[in-house]
Amino acid sequence: MTMQFSAAPAANSARAFILGDDGAASPAFAAIDGEAIRAALNAVGYKAAKGKVQVLATVDGPVAVVGAGDLAKFDAAAMEHAAASLYHGVKNAGFEALSLDLRGYTAELGARALFALSLAAYRFDKYFGPAKLEKAPTLKSVFVVVDDVAAAEAAFAPLAGLRDGILFARDLVSEPANILYPQSYADRVKALEGTGLQVEILGIAEMEKLGMHSLLGVGLGSDRESKLVIMQWNGSADPKAAPVAFVGKGVTFDTGGISIKPAEGMEDMKWDMGGSAAVVGTMMALASRNARVNAVGIIGLVENMPDGKAQRPGDVVKAMSGTTIEVINTDAEGRLVLADALWYCQDRFKPQFMIDLATLTGAIIIALGTDYAGVFSNNDELAQRLDEASKTVSENLWRLPLPAQYEKQIESKIADIRNIGGRPGGSITAALFLQRFVNNVPWVHMDIASTAWTSEQRIPTVPEGATGFGVRTLDALVAKFYEDA
Repeated sequence: MTMQFSAAPAANSARAFILGDDGAASPAFAAIDGEAIRAALNAVGYKAAKGKVQVLATVDGPVAVVGAGDLAKFDAAAMEHAAASLYHGVKNAGFEALSLDLRGYTAELGARALFALSLAAYRFDKYFGPAKLEKAPTLKSVFVVVDDVAAAEAAFAPLAGLRDGILFARDLVSEPANILYPQSYADRVKALEGTGLQVEILGIAEMEKLGMHSLLGVGLGSDRESKLVIMQWNGSADPKAAPVAFVGKGVTFDTGGISIKPAEGMEDMKWDMGGSAAVVGTMMALASRNARVNAVGIIGLVENMPDGKAQRPGDVVKAMSGTTIEVINTDAEGRLVLADALWYCQDRFKPQFMIDLATLTGAIIIALGTDYAGVFSNNDELAQRLDEASKTVSENLWRLPLPAQYEKQIESKIADIRNIGGRPGGSITAALFLQRFVNNVPWVHMDIASTAWTSEQRIPTVPEGATGFGVRTLDALVAKFYEDA
């Protein structure tokens, strides 16, 4: 699909306008003779509720309108919601081109519209055959009509990198595990060096020398070699400035290992690398928009499979930190990966902070449902800043406690700690486990098991499937609080 800015509606395209929920007209709609259109809308009983789309056939061709709420409070978030809702309302309306008329709005709002349309139109269809491809949306081209094309393009430039990072993350999460496994995943990240990222890839031999037996133990049952991928972006004016750091769980497929999962639904475990995808997408976005910050992204890539070589419940492994871990359940593997990745990150890079993202526990879905990611932190300021950033991009976070008394649940009788603490407070004990490996660096753990994938569309910019959750929040966090002045 092609999307671009235009100074005028394209020939032979349907026209689209924004209406307020009180019947107020957007500047573009007010500038035309809209009485006939209003009469037609009244005839079909259309009420301009937020996100509601109506398509009309007129003598001048198709016209679509979308409700946008209170136009007196219309802002970037409202524009995104309106534009994305419009796309879904007209994508199969039968016409191939659409001109969304935003003349009279700022260049920044025009840019937000194109950004939202790009996210809403995402489809992972690379494995569809001709019959399914023929069922693709009929809409092929979208023109966002603005007063000043150059100004809109300039406003869109930083959003383009963010869009690319989100869509790249969605692609990674959508790929099946026979296509995306540790080596092929690492290769895709290595290819991002053209954006300005520096990428290192550590294999088993390098990780063994570092003592990363917690991470390596997870991949013992797989024929796929585990990898640790390190991405660096050096955008600060001070090359020696401490970086911000993001760490992601990258279990490219999770059978549960010897503690094998039930067969039903196991196909979904291709997206158990959603945290790592968010880290890659964030680093890609920072590089693409030349963010004025030094940043590090680290992802631990493993495949958790049952095999004669796989680690067993009851095994004891030693992490890079020297901590010994009793593996009670091999399906609690993500924290074992993150333990070494977090320690490596703080030990090598001495970052300002670390934020890890992981599809870590089913317990977070029980606690928060499917619209909120869980947040745990040892630093109130960092947690508050992350929360502020998330609210600007409509990604929902909820902070949970890290009570010290719950640490007794991960005590081991034969090692320093055990990798699970039982059912009560399962997400909390998982976070307490991770906290053992951050060494007092300001840290946030984001459990995104509830938000990395959606089986139904609830937000118009996020179609069903992989969401890319976290990329927007982390990018906003850096932009608001950590870039050079």
